[in-house]
Amino acid sequence: MKQMISCSLFCLLMTAAITPRQLKAQPLKEDPALDQRVKKFLSDHSGRWHDMNVPTADAKLLHDLILKGRYRSALEIGTSTGYSGIYMAWALSKTGGKLITIEIDEGRHRTALENFEEAGLSACIDARLADAHSLVRELKGPFDFVFSDADKYWYKNYFTDVDPKLRVGGCFTTHNISDSSRGGRSDGYSQDYLEFVRSRKNYESTLNSDGAGLLISYKTAE
Repeated sequence: MKQMISCSLFCLLMTAAITPRQLKAQPLKEDPALDQRVKKFLSDHSGRWHDMNVPTADAKLLHDLILKGRYRSALEIGTSTGYSGIYMAWALSKTGGKLITIEIDEGRHRTALENFEEAGLSACIDARLADAHSLVRELKGPFDFVFSDADKYWYKNYFTDVDPKLRVGGCFTTHNISDSSRGGRSDGYSQDYLEFVRSRKNYESTLNSDGAGLLISYKTAE
């Protein structure tokens, strides 16, 4: 499972294999009015997402992973101005879940709050202005979905702090990862982290490179 394979196939296989049956059985909540509002917001703001936000391909993938896993308790480390958070919260609005998202920069945090409100997703998001280095350790969890997109040199610490709080069957995703062993351009932090996660015997990981490099790691056991 650790070789490069189609992400869509991987997601389907892993969801079927380790997602709890009771979560899979829950129907998605339909809200056409909210869907229309979110789509309009994204259309109106198209091309404006710079300031440390993810590419659209990665935002959509996060959305789809949450829906496929029927995840309900999500954590984002690194809000920026809210692009990825909007896609995740949109998916969580259908699963009946909620997103905790953490941002250290006050200006980006304020802009994200405005964007969440305009998109109609504030009720699905607990946005916190804080230093993730300390707050991630303090959060009780449990979580079933995590998106790590903050300071790379702290990636290992985030993973280690969240791992005990991530449910078996949950998914831990990490942004801006590439694999130099397969010809990708990777800095030291990224490669070191990639090898660290792949060495975890209770995780199955694959690297999706359609966007800026998203490492998708499913927890298979405690």
